[in-house]
Amino acid sequence: MANDKSRPGSLLIKGGHLIDPAAKINAPMDVLLREGRVAEVALPNKTRGGADEKFDARGLIVAPGFIDLHVHLREPGQSYKETIATGTAAAAAGGFTSVCTMPNTAPVVDTPEWVSWLRNPERAAAVNVFPVAAATRGSGGESLTDFGALQRAGAIAVTDDGKPILDDQVMRMALRLGAELNFPVVQHAEDTRVTQHCSMHEGPTSFRLGLRGMSAAAEAAIVDRDVTLAQQIPESRLHVAHLSTSDALKAVRRGKRAGHGHGARVICRVTCEVTPHHFTLLDEDVGEYNTHCKMNPPLRSATDREAILVALADGTVDAISTDHAPHAAHEKQVEFERAAFGITGLETALALAITKLHREHKIPLTRIVELFSAGPARVFDLRSRGSLARGNFADVTIFDPKKRWTFEAAKSRSLSRNTPFDGWPFTGKVVATVVGGKIVYRTE
Repeated sequence: MANDKSRPGSLLIKGGHLIDPAAKINAPMDVLLREGRVAEVALPNKTRGGADEKFDARGLIVAPGFIDLHVHLREPGQSYKETIATGTAAAAAGGFTSVCTMPNTAPVVDTPEWVSWLRNPERAAAVNVFPVAAATRGSGGESLTDFGALQRAGAIAVTDDGKPILDDQVMRMALRLGAELNFPVVQHAEDTRVTQHCSMHEGPTSFRLGLRGMSAAAEAAIVDRDVTLAQQIPESRLHVAHLSTSDALKAVRRGKRAGHGHGARVICRVTCEVTPHHFTLLDEDVGEYNTHCKMNPPLRSATDREAILVALADGTVDAISTDHAPHAAHEKQVEFERAAFGITGLETALALAITKLHREHKIPLTRIVELFSAGPARVFDLRSRGSLARGNFADVTIFDPKKRWTFEAAKSRSLSRNTPFDGWPFTGKVVATVVGGKIVYRTE
């Protein structure tokens, strides 16, 4: 959780326009925070209580604190790329009040002890940190970890992210145990049996560059299998990480349609997330072997991107997640095939969503806020988050949807600079981030 030893006082966020999709509010409202919780949401100048501090939000959007379901903070073991302290500082600058950190570290987070270590205040997190633990021991894909013990230690889900669970029986057991514990199983959807030594999407660009390409089918086949398994296990919870292809979306839609039986009976819960880079860039943006455009899943075709844009608009996608994947310069400044997969993303996610989804594709701001707040809160059952209802945690994101600015990677709060968006002009900027009633980031 956020490193906060002192008791928060009270903060009145005054004059802003509140967008809270879960509470169905899209109107000018004042928000009073007290002792780490939402004390009051009222019409302008109608709050009854006083406050130690006031924040002038005139001309700004006030939203429930953003939640990123998928980040790599690189600790334990890879602190030369990122630390929990630096990664969460970048998260705060990007408007995220909570992040869910992946277990593919060194060592892998596959024990309750490592889950507890991540949550220790000594990590100096600037925002809330929710660990996602490994689904199999060492993420080897063979024997399940102790889901119950991991859950009791504070893990909110399990995954072997970076690797898929390929064995049908292991995945079936994971979904069954997850169903018993009401514990989401997150899948990295990639059939690595057919993507070995591949470094980008299979298409005209990979052919031109002479690179082995990952087929869209390698992702869709795993999602299709997982949805089929989930439908066979009552109350199972399957979450598809960083979905990137049109055919995988078809399988997710099938799972969502079949998820509810007659009446209120839940057969399974199938959810998915997409990243800003997948709704923004294409495989052709790799250009002349630009390693800042190398990620896994890879950048896809225009058809895949169009399908993602439709799914973001129509409600199929549950959350926008960054898959923030910091790497040191020497891991990217090499031949394309040898370069590490992944890019940073925490500080550009909202700007990309407003610039691309809202301004170019006319997706309403209310939907964008939902994808960053209520949607992810539902996916992992982060109770008392994702909405500014009275009594909920005082996590708030304040942003200017019209602010024009240019992203400079050199000024990033992350330890790493591996981004394709350096120098990009954006519209939409975070102005302040509030965690537990305290302002942890304020624009300069």
